[in-house]
Amino acid sequence: MNVTPRALVNAEVALEAFDLGPDGSVVIYTLRRVRDNGYESHLWTRPVHGGRTRQLTRGRVRDANPAVSPDGRRVAFLRTPVGADDAVAQAWILPLDGGEPWQATTLKHGVSSLAWSPSGDRLALVAPAGEPRFIVGEERPGKSPMARRLTRLDFRDDDAGHIDRRAHLWVLPVRVGATPRQLTHGDFDVAHPAWTPDGRRIAFDADLGPDATINPRTRIFSVSTTGTTPRMTELASLAGDALRPAFSPDGRQLAFIGTDVADPPDEVQPTLWVRTLPSGAPRCLTADLDRPIGEWAWNDLLGAEESPGPAWLGDGTIGVIVGTNGRGIPYRVTLDGVAQPMVDPATRMASAGIVAVGGVVAVTAAVDGGAGEVWSVDGGRLRRVTREGSAWLRKFPQVQLDELMLPGPAGPIQAWVASPPGAGRRRLPTVLHIHGGPTGAWGPGGTIDEIAMCAAGYRVLMPNIRGSATFGSEWVAGLSTAWGDVDAADAMAAVDALVARGLADPNRLAVMGLSYGGFLTQWLVGATDRFRAAVAENGVANQVSAWANSFFGVHYNRRGGLGDPLSDEGMDQLWRTSPLRLAPNVRTPLLMLQSEEDRICPAADNEQLFTALKVLGREVEYILYPDEHHEMKSHGRPDRRIDRLERILAWFERRVRRPRT
Repeated sequence: MNVTPRALVNAEVALEAFDLGPDGSVVIYTLRRVRDNGYESHLWTRPVHGGRTRQLTRGRVRDANPAVSPDGRRVAFLRTPVGADDAVAQAWILPLDGGEPWQATTLKHGVSSLAWSPSGDRLALVAPAGEPRFIVGEERPGKSPMARRLTRLDFRDDDAGHIDRRAHLWVLPVRVGATPRQLTHGDFDVAHPAWTPDGRRIAFDADLGPDATINPRTRIFSVSTTGTTPRMTELASLAGDALRPAFSPDGRQLAFIGTDVADPPDEVQPTLWVRTLPSGAPRCLTADLDRPIGEWAWNDLLGAEESPGPAWLGDGTIGVIVGTNGRGIPYRVTLDGVAQPMVDPATRMASAGIVAVGGVVAVTAAVDGGAGEVWSVDGGRLRRVTREGSAWLRKFPQVQLDELMLPGPAGPIQAWVASPPGAGRRRLPTVLHIHGGPTGAWGPGGTIDEIAMCAAGYRVLMPNIRGSATFGSEWVAGLSTAWGDVDAADAMAAVDALVARGLADPNRLAVMGLSYGGFLTQWLVGATDRFRAAVAENGVANQVSAWANSFFGVHYNRRGGLGDPLSDEGMDQLWRTSPLRLAPNVRTPLLMLQSEEDRICPAADNEQLFTALKVLGREVEYILYPDEHHEMKSHGRPDRRIDRLERILAWFERRVRRPRT
């Protein structure tokens, strides 16, 4: 069977988003496929309780974010033409009785999200607005500006690069030729719009602070949808963040996700909150769980890109995804704070979305090594609704995925081990794969990397070392500021345990990781010679420069206690946890992969380690991918994703497959 990077990437189908019809009988979802070295996404539909799948849209387009109207007769979605460099997403509406879709907006800078009003006669839109924030001189399409005058740090992010315009809230009457009206104004971004049940106001989350990159604090507001001057009102705030508003069907309760600690460190986990309107105080409903609310599995086949918010269930309880023990499990939470899993919490699933309509609860989940699909949750059991998200995996050998508990310095380390089919207990060359975060977590869903590695004869060890989320605040706090210390100890303990079990060949070990995983990969090759080869992708080499070069480095370092370069003590602390400091010790051949447009772990940081290793005469290669961002491995141009995986396999093949002499 042909298991090559090209075959894997070109065969991939990703289920990216979904919604349910108003009675819960049908699901509308988007599927992404590779076409002509790019991607196309279209809308599909299927009855929830069984029936024929039907494709709703076609063409050279990226269709996204489907939202079914309250009467179930239409679906609104975002469409971006494929092939045009200056193309932006616009809102479109498709009649579900068989009519043709029509374009609802022509906003110059596009639309990023949408939501139906309860009456179905309007759409809430989030779209860029206002004059350019930093551009000096005339703004011309396709031309770079004369200059950018920066007065704040929140001028960039990883997806957009420079944030020249703020994302604001608009309302659009749903009729042909209607003009959207802007409801919010100011130097802040709006996200996650939610209508009140009476349709008179729209809630959203936003950070109105003077510089969200230095001192971020998101709060929940609402704005009136009528009147000549819409008025904003604060609905919920905590010492930390409050976001993802969701109103109960009667409008009396507001559910949201938040943290009630200022500058919350990693161990302060997002929890579910509710506020009785209009005057009740916010109440935390899930503090006793000691688990984060939202999707936390590190899984590139899951499809969704954002952690899910709360969903009100028909009985007045709230549905959320709880990250627990490397899994994402749907929970039902009462207003008294009683939280119960909707399925067996040992179910091997990673969830990334939850929708509840008409008594039907559905989630997007990758189950038992598969890819993302829509599943209904009924009577404590999962039932698969869609099939296309995972069907393409059947073209390739099924990876054997085992969950192990391995001994570690601070207690057992949960690890997922991917093995070639039929490998049994044979001692195999093994790749230690480190997740990002550090508060990510490996889960039971699949990744293309593991499929390719196992097909090439490797075993892949994916440990949830200290710092990993979903195992409680104490496990996260165990890492804290000790980057390169306790995490390295845990990672090597997991390797030793796999060797001791006879599953890993100690003479044929490799290590790889992305983001924080890239950091720890670069650290480990400076701290040990156990690995025959390493691949670090978009890592962190110099914590001193990353503090300023990463778009969120200032508040990230402060919350994590990693230090800052504003004092000698802070500089020393940053340098102590910088892989660049260990460059003279590196003897392991290192392949460095870097997205040129990555604003999370920028190229300027990792170039320093590459330079140091070349000066020292070490074996190192540095591959730069133009126009790509942090998660290129999942969302980058297909030929670049193929090149990435081919290079990793070739790097390991030449250095790891043959035992050390």
